[in-house]
Amino acid sequence: MSMLDHQRLAEVAAQSAAFLDRKPYPWAGLQGIIEARSFERLCAELPDEHLFEQEFGRQRAHGQASHDRYALQYRPRLDSELTAAWRQFVAELRQPPYLEFWRRTFGLQHGERFELSMHWHHAPSGASVSPHTDARRKIGSHIFYFNTEADWDPAWGGQTVVLDDGGNYPAHSRPPEGALREVATSEILGNRSFIFKRTEHSWHAVHPIACPPDRLRKVFIVVGNRVNLQVLWRRLRGKDPDGYPL
Repeated sequence: MSMLDHQRLAEVAAQSAAFLDRKPYPWAGLQGIIEARSFERLCAELPDEHLFEQEFGRQRAHGQASHDRYALQYRPRLDSELTAAWRQFVAELRQPPYLEFWRRTFGLQHGERFELSMHWHHAPSGASVSPHTDARRKIGSHIFYFNTEADWDPAWGGQTVVLDDGGNYPAHSRPPEGALREVATSEILGNRSFIFKRTEHSWHAVHPIACPPDRLRKVFIVVGNRVNLQVLWRRLRGKDPDGYPL
């Protein structure tokens, strides 16, 4: 049985024109991309905490605030540490139905090459994602939220925030406080996910989280990467598109 709802994927892909035309950049909140029972299993069987690396206080370019979190990059050698449900889910993300969803939804040309990379981010109280745009090699991202009503209150935050710079700031910069207008925030409970296409003005963020100390914001992010010279060079050096050793 498939963990992904192929009908929902096709429905979203069929609306690609509206998605790509959205302002200030293409974004959409999705519900039910994962089959309900599979979503419950994945929530209950997230990778063990000891596999995650601590990413706290890391200096970012242009003086942006650190994106504090526990992070785990997916690599094939990690499979032995994952449950059967997560191995199947990752495998389905690399199969034709989901790849075709990416190609159609993000408006990729026939034959245009791209590679997916994937990672888990778990963020504690006080953590945030400062406003930024992504690297130019990235086509876009699909963020799956793995908190439930049993372990998360939306009042604690954790939503992805869509920001509009009015076309006024370079992609790799630090706009002044208050320069970016909040357009929308994602919904994060109830088998939700969020997609957006990377542009020179696809600013997004996560406000500081205010959850109890024993809770974490849990997401799994699938990133589409163009197969450019940077990605090819990393592959030759035995690394994935994000620069992590395979």
